[in-house]
Amino acid sequence: MGSMRPHILIIGCGFGGLEAARALSGADVDVTVVDKTNHHLFQPLLYQVATAGLSAPSIAAPIRHLFRRQRNVTTLLGEVVAIDAQGKTATLRDGALLRWDHLIVAAGATHSYFGRDDWAPFAPGLKTLADAFEIRRRVLMAFEAAEREDDPARRAALLQFVVVGAGPTGVELAGTFAEIARHTLPGEFRRIDPRQARVLLVEGGPRVLAAMPESLSERAREQLTALGVEVKLGARVTGIDAEGLDVATSAGSERLLSRCIVWAAGVAASPLGRALAEATGCTLDRAGRVVVEPDLSLKGNPAIQVIGDLAAAQSHAPGKQPRPVPGVSPGAKQMGRCAAANILRRVRGEATQAFRYADYGNLATIGRNSAVVDLGSPAGPLRFSGYFAWLFWLFAHVYFLIGYRNRFVVLLDWAWAYWTYDRGARVVANAGSAQLSEASPASDAQA
Repeated sequence: MGSMRPHILIIGCGFGGLEAARALSGADVDVTVVDKTNHHLFQPLLYQVATAGLSAPSIAAPIRHLFRRQRNVTTLLGEVVAIDAQGKTATLRDGALLRWDHLIVAAGATHSYFGRDDWAPFAPGLKTLADAFEIRRRVLMAFEAAEREDDPARRAALLQFVVVGAGPTGVELAGTFAEIARHTLPGEFRRIDPRQARVLLVEGGPRVLAAMPESLSERAREQLTALGVEVKLGARVTGIDAEGLDVATSAGSERLLSRCIVWAAGVAASPLGRALAEATGCTLDRAGRVVVEPDLSLKGNPAIQVIGDLAAAQSHAPGKQPRPVPGVSPGAKQMGRCAAANILRRVRGEATQAFRYADYGNLATIGRNSAVVDLGSPAGPLRFSGYFAWLFWLFAHVYFLIGYRNRFVVLLDWAWAYWTYDRGARVVANAGSAQLSEASPASDAQA
């Protein structure tokens, strides 16, 4: 005989889903967490896996392990493809049905190529461990292919790395690519000098880190340039193929030859948002995010709440105008706690509360000893850059990592890399030869 307690289904175990499930610990409810992977991923450090700075287990934790002591949580591996709001069921890809009384959808986001999905095979994005393994493979194999290439023009194309998009991920990737070429790999090759590699950061807008204050944005651009990154602003990508990309600037069109392009320019909500819209008639914004009520529920469907990158949510602070919630991990965590609390209020027959976002600021690292920090404080904004900003970024990320083991391992790896310039996670599975334009399945989950 099944439990008579309310059953809460949480779709996705990113920052929002994990926080929601933890907030329900000890509550008189049954919780099921379903995710299409078996691990929770600390996405802010995913670029470190892509650039061989950290191994995958350092920033990921098995979901079952995280909930091993939370007895009211059941963990399932599966991908939800449809939701029935009336019947209160969710359908998995294999056809299985999951029933629920209350639903929290925290399915996250994916890449957006602005309608040009044909670019994806030539310019992978960075959202999952598989993406990180593929980018790492392409970067390292580009140097390997260049070592064997006799034609100077083709060798130059192999040693030209392009990152599209100058948000935090793009800035972090470009800065680290430059460090790899100038500090990690020199001395390891005989026919090429890795220091001759070019790293280009292509941005369609007028500045890098557009969400940052203009002064910090300019400081970030200066730090990137000092690391050896060539920053191209006002450069809109018009085409990507196996040999390179085309960009349009105020001066005209330009062709950039590259066999290693990384996409960091656009984010789209999970396709589950469209499934929700079909099931409930809810509204989606231009990015495919679900427009939610102040308490994060769907209009007309209070038993369904949407959080994290999938939600077009607003902060409703008393006495202030509603403002959009940025797509960052603190926002997802706070939404997870709010969604869980509102469900418990509904179970008790109480009124729900509007979501209020506490903005702790923005951080971005550019490279070794280089970062920018924008924090809120009672005395006003606190903004700084350079070495102390880098230290602040480092310890903040270590603090929020899942588990003491991961914190210790990451600190040890970073300390070793700082003093030796070595990046130890350079094992590549499915290396093949130099077929860099072909997507290769990435299975080196322990690399």
